[in-house]
Amino acid sequence: MLKYTLRATTAAALLSAVPVFAADPPRVVSAQPVVAASSSFRAKQVLGTKILIAGNTAIGTVEDLVFDDAGNLEYLIVSTDANKLVSVPWDAAKWDLEKKVGTLNLTVDQYKTIPTFTATTYPSFYTPVYRTQTYKFYGLTPRELRRIERRIP
Repeated sequence: MLKYTLRATTAAALLSAVPVFAADPPRVVSAQPVVAASSSFRAKQVLGTKILIAGNTAIGTVEDLVFDDAGNLEYLIVSTDANKLVSVPWDAAKWDLEKKVGTLNLTVDQYKTIPTFTATTYPSFYTPVYRTQTYKFYGLTPRELRRIERRIP
């Protein structure tokens, strides 16, 4: 009985020596809706989006997306009214997903010279020459590609 009493007394003494902290004050929750970050997109928000150039001229809609080996979004494939396809680097478009519109910093004259392809003649998106020329057309420099080597065990 003496051991039990000493243990209980020691435990009580130790617990009384531990400082007691007040609970965190209540957090104020904003009544405003949470808005997603502007860099956060879902594929279904982008597919079918109208693409505009200078003067709010519509050139087509986003038909497809192209990812690199590392899973990074590289290009938009824009389907034009003339049944042609255009590669647009992801970074070249500015988005207003509320209006379902993407805007490219191109003039009408620049757009007339844009390289196009068809659904049966897709380009080799990752050849250095194609990437460099396509990005340069939009005034951009392509980022370095990271290749993921997958090995089967």
